[in-house]
Amino acid sequence: MNIEEKKLDNPVWNSLNEIHSRFCIDYENGKFYKPDYCPFGGFFNLMNFEDDIEKYATNVNNFYVVGNIAALVQKDKLIVNKNLVCNQMVLKEPFDIEIKEHIYELKSYNQKKDLYDLVNFVQPGYFNKKTSDLGKYFGMYKNNKLIATTGERMKMNKFTEVSAVVTHPDHSGKGYAKQLIKHTTEQIFRENKVPYLHVLESNIGAIKLYEKLGFSTRRKISFWNLIRK
Repeated sequence: MNIEEKKLDNPVWNSLNEIHSRFCIDYENGKFYKPDYCPFGGFFNLMNFEDDIEKYATNVNNFYVVGNIAALVQKDKLIVNKNLVCNQMVLKEPFDIEIKEHIYELKSYNQKKDLYDLVNFVQPGYFNKKTSDLGKYFGMYKNNKLIATTGERMKMNKFTEVSAVVTHPDHSGKGYAKQLIKHTTEQIFRENKVPYLHVLESNIGAIKLYEKLGFSTRRKISFWNLIRK
């Protein structure tokens, strides 16, 4: 494993230490995204990281930390609501499928509002008002309604996370997600970066789709959901 790939073990910290440094709230041992952009935090050193968590909790009531921090959290100040164990999956080379639908880059105010509304309808709790500013997001429209999306979230020098892979339930099973993933990963490869993503280990259907497209599971990684009392 090379040094750059090792950074995937700590994706939040390394994204905020590299491409996304301008979105960072930086504490002594932890780095957190500004809450309007993404409710995620990470750490370099566990020592005193609990103090950093408490500082960040003054900005937001509900957030996620990537890493094994459960034993450090003071139960009288913060609640460990859940541990979301994800497969971290990496795509090493482009895959070949035909893109049949028109794909829009979601850049305008109205398009970003459509994106925010759709993602929070299908997968509430991860996508904030300014998340769309972290990277490029793409979507498909039918009858002037956004029905499928994907885009870029965490970014390092050599890796970009594919995120918000969402299709409205009324339009699922039509291959829209595959086409959007193809479009998004091509953009990432053109920047000489490697696409990766996180998917709940219980989401077997999505994992099978990603595997068919060429993604492979690199490791398990925990997203700890913390709620301030």
